[in-house]
Amino acid sequence: MTGPTVDSTAREQLAALRAKEISARELTALHLDRIAERNPELTAIVSLDPERALAGAAAADERFASGAEVGPLHGLPFAFKDTHAAAGWRTTYGSPLYAEHVPDTDDLIVERIRRAGAVPIGKTNVPEFAAGSHTFNPVFGTTRNPHDPSRSAGGSSGGAACALAAGMVPLAEGSDMGGSLRNPASFCGVVGLRPSWGRVPEWPSQNMWETTSTGGPMARTVGDLALLLSVLAGPDPRAPHALGDPGELFAAPPEPVAPGGLRVALSTDLGGAFAVDPAVAGVVEAAGTALAGAGASVTGAAPDLSGADECFRTLRAWHFQARFGELLAAHPDDLKPSLAANIRAGESLTGADVALAYRRRTALAHRMREFLTDHDVLVLPVSQVPPFPADQEFPTEIDGRPMESYLDWMRSAYLITVTGCPAISVPFGATADGLPIGIQIVARHGADRYLLEVAAAVEALAG
Repeated sequence: MTGPTVDSTAREQLAALRAKEISARELTALHLDRIAERNPELTAIVSLDPERALAGAAAADERFASGAEVGPLHGLPFAFKDTHAAAGWRTTYGSPLYAEHVPDTDDLIVERIRRAGAVPIGKTNVPEFAAGSHTFNPVFGTTRNPHDPSRSAGGSSGGAACALAAGMVPLAEGSDMGGSLRNPASFCGVVGLRPSWGRVPEWPSQNMWETTSTGGPMARTVGDLALLLSVLAGPDPRAPHALGDPGELFAAPPEPVAPGGLRVALSTDLGGAFAVDPAVAGVVEAAGTALAGAGASVTGAAPDLSGADECFRTLRAWHFQARFGELLAAHPDDLKPSLAANIRAGESLTGADVALAYRRRTALAHRMREFLTDHDVLVLPVSQVPPFPADQEFPTEIDGRPMESYLDWMRSAYLITVTGCPAISVPFGATADGLPIGIQIVARHGADRYLLEVAAAVEALAG
């Protein structure tokens, strides 16, 4: 059969569907075959329902045949992150407490993807309640890296990144508090965007003013990521903090920015703010060399993010205690220890602690804004380490420096979280044994389209 394969870009697959080179049912069957081939080893897709997927694809074909208007993802197979409720589809949050949970309504991110015409096939695996940057849980087990199944796929959107890289799905969505879209993208060799706060609204939400977590897109190319962002972005009356730009702003493939004249600040460790593996630092430095060779002005510089660590840890603990405190009280032995510890850390917080975290965050946002008037983008590591062994919960040391807590090895991502700026992980290199390493590119708040244009240029340089 001629036409697209599961490794074709999402835009190529969609073009083939519209040209009737392939039917939605045939395309879905190709992806189900790849899932059958690779998922038993990788555990990226969970709650798979092939029969329902093929029925949905057949309905998509009927709509194509009717000549009716179709959405931008019409006929494309899709799996939702297992922390995002999908009506009628088992959604476990990676917890035995919700192992048989079937929601009645869609989360907004799922609602938008369905409305765009995607064909649901299942969910993507997550750590328990999306807490952590390594994907394992007691319900489905561990998601493994598609490049080396002995290694972690990252998290919390690890199932999504793994499924993308392995050709099980053409696009994926996830969420990011401390790096959960960026870290697995780097580990699996795909593209993951943490958009500007407010770019991708969320509903329902226990706290509509919560500002550390956001949904966002993942894809194998920057152009495909922009397509999914066009579906996810845009205002919604249920999310009063949403940015007002329509999603259509991102629909066209981003034109790579010309590197000549691009002002790049580059740092491997934000001025000593975190430990970094030499292989990761080497890839970031190689990206700087490539950008400079293409005409960019590359300067070793880092913003002043003092207070960001304390800010993030306070807000994370506060958020976790508010969201999961009652659950932990009712089931003290049924949550993983690292999650339970972070919930308990929120119990002792005072109003003054939270107020200080928000004052720090306000100051951080202003300092980052000022830094990005002198530089167009900041380039730094996504993750401080390459993919680590899948049987470890987290790295306990980096380049000889012990990690004192579970969160220490994620600083390169979460220090950026509290600035509110958009940040993207783009594949750029690999370890000596072929494990992917991405670089993180950060732009000013609201400049998501510009960030994609820079990412497209970096993608071209990386080849």
